[in-house]
Amino acid sequence: MKITDITVTPLYLPLRTPYIWSQGVEDAFAVNLIQVMLEDGTVGIGETTTAPDAAAQQMILERMSRYFIGQSVFDFSKCAATAYKGRFLTFGGNMPRFFNQLICGLEMAALDAQGKHLGRPVWDLLGGAVRGDVGYFYFLQGDTIEAIVADAKSAIAAGQPIIYLKVGISAEYDIAVVKAVRAAIGDTRLRLDANEAWDPATALRMIQRLAPYDIEYIEQPTPSASLESLAHVTARSPIATGADQAVFTLHDVSRACATRAADMIAVGPREIGGLRNMIKAAGIAEGAGLNICIHSSMTTGITTCAEHHIGRAIANLDDGNQIMWQLLKTEIVEGIDLSPKKGKLALDPLPGLGFTLDEDAVAKAAAGFQRQC
Repeated sequence: MKITDITVTPLYLPLRTPYIWSQGVEDAFAVNLIQVMLEDGTVGIGETTTAPDAAAQQMILERMSRYFIGQSVFDFSKCAATAYKGRFLTFGGNMPRFFNQLICGLEMAALDAQGKHLGRPVWDLLGGAVRGDVGYFYFLQGDTIEAIVADAKSAIAAGQPIIYLKVGISAEYDIAVVKAVRAAIGDTRLRLDANEAWDPATALRMIQRLAPYDIEYIEQPTPSASLESLAHVTARSPIATGADQAVFTLHDVSRACATRAADMIAVGPREIGGLRNMIKAAGIAEGAGLNICIHSSMTTGITTCAEHHIGRAIANLDDGNQIMWQLLKTEIVEGIDLSPKKGKLALDPLPGLGFTLDEDAVAKAAAGFQRQC
């Protein structure tokens, strides 16, 4: 079944509340919506995150599309390898992390199209489901400690089993907010994410100060450029650690596992280069005796669905994975409920990724991007 066309549409998506983390404050983000058309009229849908620039990425994606149009949608891996060689390696552009971000959206759309064409859910194309649902943590949001505590109390009232909180803002803030959240949630499991905020010495000081609050896990406490720094902290930390920004390629995952740089691998399809590479990353981690925590990013329900299909197929999956669509002011998918119930989500086995686009919401988001450019 041949690919006849590929379209790329930048979308601008405001957030419900400001997103506050160690790298700054975000009020909105952009994605590139990718649609892959097959000769029988099937349309597969995917998306990419857009660092460093959505419009520039759109141009690159459209040029890469030449390697796929006219080819079988089932020959995607061969076409992707040819595209990387032809558009990147041939000109000295050895940029696997950037290419992973690009190819993830194309593969997502291709797998959605394959599943729709075959009448099978994407998890069947990844080896089949090994579980009936996927576990997620609750991502606390708020622009003040009081707002975060209120959100935490709402999460506990809703029966959410795992709470996740951003730190790395400042030492005083981090201690104050963790103390307040722990008081609000009782003995519910609590995870932290520092997003590369600390050098190793600072990380060890902060971890010692945070340890009395019964922290289950802290994600990427040190800069991603140095796995050695993360390994140094992991070996000395009383709190389990996760590698996130440090593991954006299969090679990174392999090194992190071989060096025991972290206690868990937190990675998502947009970093590792797609859904099939997530299965490969999980296999590497499984061989090292580690679990995979699905890491999400500034994406819509499209990626949430893709990540859920991955989660259904991975054997060594953690029970608290990330989900991000709920941060949006307006969602662009419909026909599906993506809200975990007490930390669990079980999507129906619909063909492809199992959603439809809200065309009105997409049109508004596309117009919003044009206004912002």
